[in-house]
Amino acid sequence: MHFLSLLSMISLVSAAALIHPRQNSTGCTNPEKRVEFRTLDAVAQKQYTDAVMCLSTKPSTIGLNTTLYDDFTYIHTHLNELIHYVAMFLPWHRYFVQLYHSHLGDCGYTGPMVYWDWTLDAADPAKSSIWAVVGGNGGEKTEKAGNQEFSCLTDGPFKGLRPAYFQTAYAPHCLSRDFFDGIDRPGNMRGSAYSAEQIQIISEKNNYSDYRLYLESIPHGSIHSAVGGEKGDMRPSSSPNEPLFFMHHTQIDRLWYLWQQSNPELREKDIKDQKFNPDDGTIATLEDIMPFMGLAADIKISEIMTTQNDLLCYIY
Repeated sequence: MHFLSLLSMISLVSAAALIHPRQNSTGCTNPEKRVEFRTLDAVAQKQYTDAVMCLSTKPSTIGLNTTLYDDFTYIHTHLNELIHYVAMFLPWHRYFVQLYHSHLGDCGYTGPMVYWDWTLDAADPAKSSIWAVVGGNGGEKTEKAGNQEFSCLTDGPFKGLRPAYFQTAYAPHCLSRDFFDGIDRPGNMRGSAYSAEQIQIISEKNNYSDYRLYLESIPHGSIHSAVGGEKGDMRPSSSPNEPLFFMHHTQIDRLWYLWQQSNPELREKDIKDQKFNPDDGTIATLEDIMPFMGLAADIKISEIMTTQNDLLCYIY
């Protein structure tokens, strides 16, 4: 979609009623600690997965004829070019995850937001213990929607999910995974790209622009490709169809948080990077506005640069 026409659409949708208006500042005296999903006990894990399923029973909050679950995919895929490979990538997804966690609370989840620390699984991702809880790879059952073939989940708590969108098209289908390393299935699922050693190399980048680029391009993109393959929901811009998207992006946020904490005075203000796209040349500022298309109020990047404020109030 052309950039100007996309901005026009954002302006119209952002005028919709907002469900999470910001409150007056009260400070953040007791930040919530986010945890690795597998550290939750079985009861809390089920409460989390039940809440995810609950989102698919709630009506859209942004005026669509689909569900609240699908709102997240719709917004992410329509903003795709504004929120990837640019400065906004990390702060935008930080708030997107926060909004998701808030809605899980509306569906009965009382625990912290969770992350998937895939560095623990990088040696053999296909055998990760996480698949025993969230369901495994797509099975032999496949389904077509439009021109896309999907490899349907056949086990786990999310096997009954039917996302409404594929990229920007309305295309109801089974939730799908396709473990793939680009050559073999499942192969090594690109594990070396998100190993602890690779993350250490990235963490040594000294400025936001380099850090964001390497984090987004290598571990972030590799997980999307490894889990989504060619027939799975995690690969394209409609990747919020996959519940693991939010655990994955909470891990990305965690790594950014840890990088910021190594020099918070500098790094909680460092957003110097491409504003829109690599060909634009404009540099982002803390005053740039991040759009959320009616899911929440559009906000400045500056409001998301620390997690310890009243808007977010969490740590890792």
